Amino acid sequence: MIMLQTLLRTRPRQRLGEPLYELAVRQARNPAFYTRLAVADRIDARFELYTLHVLLLVMRLRGEGERGAEAAQALFDVYVSALDHALRELGVGDISVGKKMRRLGEAMYGRMSAYEPLLRDGDAAALAARLARNVFESEDPAAGRALAAYALASHARLAAQAFAAATTRPDWAEVRP
Repeated sequence: MIMLQTLLRTRPRQRLGEPLYELAVRQARNPAFYTRLAVADRIDARFELYTLHVLLLVMRLRGEGERGAEAAQALFDVYVSALDHALRELGVGDISVGKKMRRLGEAMYGRMSAYEPLLRDGDAAALAARLARNVFESEDPAAGRALAAYALASHARLAAQAFAAATTRPDWAEVRP
């Protein structure tokens, strides 16, 4: 019985990361992305929005030293776990989950590695081109312009926000066409 309780117990890092992940997911599910910006309501486009929002929070959290780094890692860990869970919910078998998680992980790291310096440097044109390709499946940078403006504004607003507020009520920018 004790072993089962140990297995089912929520770990401290999970308790820290889950509410942060929920904040990112709630914002990524904002209907305005789909209605105002015409993001396709498909699993791959939702993955892109989740990844962008997790990255925006991770970047903000990392700016707080050790406690921020711990919170950012907890958020990232929960995000990876949620991806694994989503694959299983979609009916991906145990044998295939590893391969699919590796591909998703590579995509996630690729997006985060590509977006982070662009967000940090405020490079709207390059960010718009990346978002156009990844979110809108378009080679026309104009397709990603509004989402890039949103991401840059959210990055600035989160950076200006106190740590405690950013972890409970992130100040996301308004989604505008």
